[in-house]
Amino acid sequence: MEVRAEIAGVILKVEVAQGVQVNEDDQIFVLEAMKMETPLFAPCSGTVTGVFVKDGEKVEENQLLATIE
Repeated sequence: MEVRAEIAGVILKVEVAQGVQVNEDDQIFVLEAMKMETPLFAPCSGTVTGVFVKDGEKVEENQLLATIE
């Protein structure tokens, strides 16, 4: 499953790494947009198979952030 940015902003914190097990609704990123911090949560349980952003990186709306299998 793909995790995508809901809105354009800056990744404040990446809380997962490739190979890490996550549960549905675990917080995996913190995104800042318009001076507000927005947590992004795992949409499903599984293993993180890819993380495509890093702390401080600007992202666009709908940009791929991570994949979970």
